[in-house]
Amino acid sequence: MTELVATVASYDQAAALITAGVDRLYLGEDYFGLRLPHSFKPDEIAQIVELAHQHDRKVTVAVNAIFHNDRIKKVTAYLQKMSAIGVDEVTIGDPGAIYLLQQAALDLPYIYDAADLVTSSRQINFWGKHQASGAVLAHEVPYQEMVPLSQQIDIPVEVTVYGAIAIHQSGRPLLQNYSNFVQEHLNKTDRQRGLFISAPHKEETHYSIYEDLNGTHIFANNDLDLMTDLPKLWDLGLRRWKLDGLYADPTNFVKQVAAFAQARDLLDQDQASAVQLADLDQTVRDLQPAERGLDNGFFDLDPNEVK
Repeated sequence: MTELVATVASYDQAAALITAGVDRLYLGEDYFGLRLPHSFKPDEIAQIVELAHQHDRKVTVAVNAIFHNDRIKKVTAYLQKMSAIGVDEVTIGDPGAIYLLQQAALDLPYIYDAADLVTSSRQINFWGKHQASGAVLAHEVPYQEMVPLSQQIDIPVEVTVYGAIAIHQSGRPLLQNYSNFVQEHLNKTDRQRGLFISAPHKEETHYSIYEDLNGTHIFANNDLDLMTDLPKLWDLGLRRWKLDGLYADPTNFVKQVAAFAQARDLLDQDQASAVQLADLDQTVRDLQPAERGLDNGFFDLDPNEVK
């Protein structure tokens, strides 16, 4: 069966996402996880874990931040707390954090999530041999490379099918540095401010950008939408699909997830048609924020163009 994973922005949204048909909720605290719609404290995560388990759903917590010496000291205690409250899985990309998880001998599975580094079956299988139960595939892997990869992997992979796609992260406060350089005060540099940058001499580009305690994050021109490409993923056996609501309207995101859940059900029942998927895709597009475009990212690109 196909598994649908969705990010969570609040307890109420988590409940709505469960009703919409999501199988797994994805959330965390921004001290330990990257690019989250909301930063949840452990007691809040515990409440959502209880809610999810009441409805036979699962919870994944992000522990995929880049940890320097000062912050990695706190990872073991956080992992112990997540295990204690019944979290089903964590995502980790830092080998040091993976080492700490294994040293703690916790009953807490992890999937390997190193962002754009996860591009080959050999890397995925390497982490599978180091106890990873799955891996998050880089957004930059096009369909033509997914085909052989899907035949060679030993553990499941997660593919993002909707949402904002990060293309750069820096640990530096680039927006604040820019503000200081031009001597123009920016009173807010967070995601809610809605800042973007453009490529030189290309005014049509609009790369969303924001700062948080993990540094500066820059996103692709358009959000990802693979609704009409889902049959290709399904045929390859890549059936863990993530939807990222980082820049989505919280209410509309639930409706977009419901559209993908309907598509999942149709595919699992071998009843999906191109017309039905096109209609569901239109629903997703109608609910998309006006200032954010949609495309299918790297999916159709020639691998040589990506390299």
